[in-house]
Amino acid sequence: MKKLLVCLAALSIVACKKEAPKDYATFSGKIENKNSDSLFVYQGRDFKKTIKVNEDGTFSDTLKVTTGVFGVYDGKEQTTIFLANDMDLKMTLDAKTFDESIKFSGKGAEKSTFLVDRINFEQDLVDVEALKNLEASKLDSSLEDIKTKMLAYYDKNAAIDSTIISEARKQVDPMLKGLKGYILSGIKLKEEFPAGSPSPTFENYENYKGGTTSLSDLKGKFVYIDVWATWCGPCIGEIPALKALEKDLEDKNIAFVSLSTDDGRGYRADSKEESFKLSKEGWRKMIEEKEMGGIQLFADKAFESDFVTGYKINSIPRFILIDPNGNIVNADAPRPSYPKIKEYLTSFGI
Repeated sequence: MKKLLVCLAALSIVACKKEAPKDYATFSGKIENKNSDSLFVYQGRDFKKTIKVNEDGTFSDTLKVTTGVFGVYDGKEQTTIFLANDMDLKMTLDAKTFDESIKFSGKGAEKSTFLVDRINFEQDLVDVEALKNLEASKLDSSLEDIKTKMLAYYDKNAAIDSTIISEARKQVDPMLKGLKGYILSGIKLKEEFPAGSPSPTFENYENYKGGTTSLSDLKGKFVYIDVWATWCGPCIGEIPALKALEKDLEDKNIAFVSLSTDDGRGYRADSKEESFKLSKEGWRKMIEEKEMGGIQLFADKAFESDFVTGYKINSIPRFILIDPNGNIVNADAPRPSYPKIKEYLTSFGI
């Protein structure tokens, strides 16, 4: 009896010392091959916080949050996490492979793990380039099949968190509607610029390395053209993948051309000519800073240049593949970040 009382007394002491739930979340971890010295954590416009990443890649901070999904941006790549006060979330990753290497541990980690797994699942499920090759009449049935598989995936993981699953289900129809519009525009481009037809050309565009370059100068090679601008975030996001692709195919019969459409946007100057001058300086600076390879050209009239208007380009980035004879292979070619891009290019005998 005495031992029982002692045990009960000990248990009561432990119970009294039980910590109350924290009114904040702890977010920590380590990043190998980090892209910057900080992480930016955000939730729409309501929450923003920058977390310092140490020289060795470690980071740790506390955040008072409203329960939900947050974005995490490292200056180059981004992912999503789930946070709630009293959580202790740990994240490790290698920035060179990013999504494929992300691991979570700690209290509440299973929710963030689901979010990353969901991204990978959806990326594997939705092959945009394959959808662009469909006839428009067959697109609806393919998108309906994607919807069915997405909902089944969410139902399978319904125990993760009702808030996450409910939000994911709500996003399916709007996401597929937007995807349909994007795919249809790609299908239309292929119809307007059929494979084998002569490509619009460019003449004497300023070359970063000196002199000028025309499309005719590249005859005899396949030409993969990246239409971009220094102010375009998605364009800049493709640069690492483009550099890797150039390296993989450096001995092949293909020229990589980056065609800048910088038009003075973002520069306050007394005249349009001065804005263009500053824009060109910014173009040169970015090429140097990011050590961009390939053939770097500056379009003479940005979005009004003959080549850009010839291909009806009104949004960027846009990638174009031209054959050695100057004919169109694909007026809306896959991006460098497309997982099957190397396989796609080499399928033409490159």
